[in-house]
Amino acid sequence: MENNPWGDKNLIKVLLENGVVIMPTDTIYGIVGKAQNEQIVDRIYATRQRSPEKPCIILIGNTKELEKFSIILSEKQKQKIFEYWPGPVSIILDCPDDSFAYLHRGTKTLAFRLPALQALRNLLLKTGPLIAPSANPEGFSPAWSIEEAKKYFGNSVDLYIDGGKIESKASKLIKLENNSSVAVLRE
Repeated sequence: MENNPWGDKNLIKVLLENGVVIMPTDTIYGIVGKAQNEQIVDRIYATRQRSPEKPCIILIGNTKELEKFSIILSEKQKQKIFEYWPGPVSIILDCPDDSFAYLHRGTKTLAFRLPALQALRNLLLKTGPLIAPSANPEGFSPAWSIEEAKKYFGNSVDLYIDGGKIESKASKLIKLENNSSVAVLRE
């Protein structure tokens, strides 16, 4: 992805106005919307036919955005996080705050990713954190192109952003415990 699909003015506008967008992320195409808007999160779950008990990954523009989800890291956790970020690694952190139950789905954990691509982080700093499950209905393969995504979702999203064919894979998924130990859940 040499071009910058995340600098699109219409993309920023649609996301700020609580739209749902299919766009390339730093790994694969995602169906994205504001993570701090419960109605948008519910719409993405419904559109994607995602199992209601499965939390989604949240893309953030910088580590300060974790505080928006009542997550305060210990110094050890901060050091550990920067061994993985920025990059294609989603990190699961404890989130005992019940006001985020619509995101953590009763697991009391949330998964975050700080993308390596500066252009994507710039978008996230303008829009705020975005929930970003893969762009496919539950049980189907992730869309590798915008054409595939359109076959899946048609008019059920507000905007499609074409980032070309993506030959990447889903992010590595790890759980960072309070004692800063790490468990790898998906390579």
